[in-house]
Amino acid sequence: MAKPDFNTLTRKARACRLCEADLPFGPRPVFQMHPAAAILIAGQAPGRRVHESRTPFDDPSGERLRDWMGIDRETFYDPRRVAILPMGFCYPGTGRSGDLPPRPECAGKWRAPLLALLPAVRLTLVIGQYALDWHLKDRQEKSLTQTVRNWKAYWPKVLPLPHPSPRNNIWLKKNPWFQGDVLPGLQARVRSLLKA
Repeated sequence: MAKPDFNTLTRKARACRLCEADLPFGPRPVFQMHPAAAILIAGQAPGRRVHESRTPFDDPSGERLRDWMGIDRETFYDPRRVAILPMGFCYPGTGRSGDLPPRPECAGKWRAPLLALLPAVRLTLVIGQYALDWHLKDRQEKSLTQTVRNWKAYWPKVLPLPHPSPRNNIWLKKNPWFQGDVLPGLQARVRSLLKA
């Protein structure tokens, strides 16, 4: 059986209804990718605002992430440069302390086949615990903070990051080394990859 081509597989993923019964606002897969992308953002799942706009990271988290990367909106939303493939493609709804986790069915069905269609990726930004669990598996430290602090162990192909959500302002204040040590390296690597 022939491997599906890029357009066929991404069209099927955008039409996915696998978790329809479990999604409070229905399925609306949101992701961005192109085979030429050098940078992959492996996030969690779209929030409510992204669900409505159908634009990945179209929220305060996205503003902060673009700032961390040192790029503008135009560059960020160019799929030939930046692929955005969250662990769950659809908004999972809200729980007691924020958005619910990404639906596990999504990664099980789509993650490996879609990642195989991104041969040019040279840097993967792994954002949040669910993405860390999938991408780093047993290579991560005991906590997200320790994993991010140990970022050079994964560099230059992978960079573990905390979620850029405003909910993480306290984490950022408690960990000033992140801005001083990690972000300059990230911005330099992004500039280098986008020039190539």
